[in-house]
Amino acid sequence: MTGNHTESEIGSQPDLWRRAARDGAGGVGAVLPRPGERVAVVGCGTSWFIAQSYAALREAAGLGETDAFAASEFPFGRRYDRVLALSRSGTTTEVLELLDRTDLPSVAITADPSTPVMTAADEVIVLDYADEQSVVQTRFATSQLVLLRAHLGEDLSGAIADAERALAEPLPEAALTAEQFTFLGRGWTVGLAHEAALKMREAATAWTESYPAMEYRHGPIAITGPGRVAWMFGEPPAGLAEQVAGVGGTMIVSPLDPLADLVRVHRLALHLARQAGHDPDTPRNLTRSVILG
Repeated sequence: MTGNHTESEIGSQPDLWRRAARDGAGGVGAVLPRPGERVAVVGCGTSWFIAQSYAALREAAGLGETDAFAASEFPFGRRYDRVLALSRSGTTTEVLELLDRTDLPSVAITADPSTPVMTAADEVIVLDYADEQSVVQTRFATSQLVLLRAHLGEDLSGAIADAERALAEPLPEAALTAEQFTFLGRGWTVGLAHEAALKMREAATAWTESYPAMEYRHGPIAITGPGRVAWMFGEPPAGLAEQVAGVGGTMIVSPLDPLADLVRVHRLALHLARQAGHDPDTPRNLTRSVILG
């Protein structure tokens, strides 16, 4: 049981976010989607969930229609002005096959400049400073989203300060002892909710689910009860906290920037993994990249 790489990578996020924010607001952003373009963002696993968050943010900012797809489900008959492919490893089979098949202009964000994605995409942004040794993605995914948020014109200084708080403050007591977690989001934080649930499954093999917050009432709330947590990214819909409490569950809501709140989930997943005797650096059944034969 180690998790030492994961712990170090989680703790490095505020410093990496500062660099990513500068990159996103600077010259590297020149190859990212331009205002008014119709864009498809693709990825697998964590990258797909980051794609969902970015797509919602870009549309909400009025910068153009933006769709997010799992790379394996890309609709090749649909026209876009640009494809943005997210791949930490640069070797994921579905992403490379998509880039090979499409004739649309493409840009990729990766951590490794020695991988096939460098020639598969028309343009590539390399965040090698955010690469990871752990199989479980934490800092690369969040640094990538910081870069994309900065390119949309956001000021990330508050989010970076919140990430430092997320690393320093105690974790919620209810989360440390819970038997089940449901992560909820609205708008761009729905992707974060899905990513939080994935992190908990990957690192700690924890029982987790994730939903858009308003959909939680339409069935999933049935799972909630004593010893179970509903973790909300951002402000919850009116009345939802009361409903969770009414069935005996605990709702966790934070004033932190939602991306910084995801850092708290990273810490929780690491804690629970170690508690269960798992090594989050090398979780069971997982590899750094899914390469299909």
